[in-house]
Amino acid sequence: MRKFRTPKKNRTSYTYYSVDGSKIKIMPDEEGVSNTVIAALHRFDDQEFDAQRRENYHAPVHLEAYPMASDEDATDRNPYLIDPAPNPMACLIASLDADAYEDRLARLRSATDTLQPQQKALIKKVFDEGRTYVDIAAEEGVSEAAIRNRLKKIFTKLRKKI
Repeated sequence: MRKFRTPKKNRTSYTYYSVDGSKIKIMPDEEGVSNTVIAALHRFDDQEFDAQRRENYHAPVHLEAYPMASDEDATDRNPYLIDPAPNPMACLIASLDADAYEDRLARLRSATDTLQPQQKALIKKVFDEGRTYVDIAAEEGVSEAAIRNRLKKIFTKLRKKI
């Protein structure tokens, strides 16, 4: 990984460093290499350099920063060492929300049982099958507004029962 960008004025060639440390210099007009290829190689290096710079900016603290387990103050300085246990108050609120949701769902089921068969079929087409109002209206030979009005009446009826 490069530690710096190649200045614009020095981008006439490209220097490649292999794994074993040898240096290969790529020049234009050698073996079919054009200025476009060299510009693309520099652009790839710039993208990798920018990605590494963003990574260093967003993750400045590493787990290796505090190797000793006896350092109790480390949790204050290192966000990776924060206690992952959930907040008991949040768990309580979530369970209350789940109970309220189950209660509403039970009331909705009992309210939908009171609907007429045609109304249940319309609800099924809209919500279970995911069909559009236009599609349902064309099937039933009515306007889209009629389907919207039917659904509005169904929703009003359900709201009263819930």
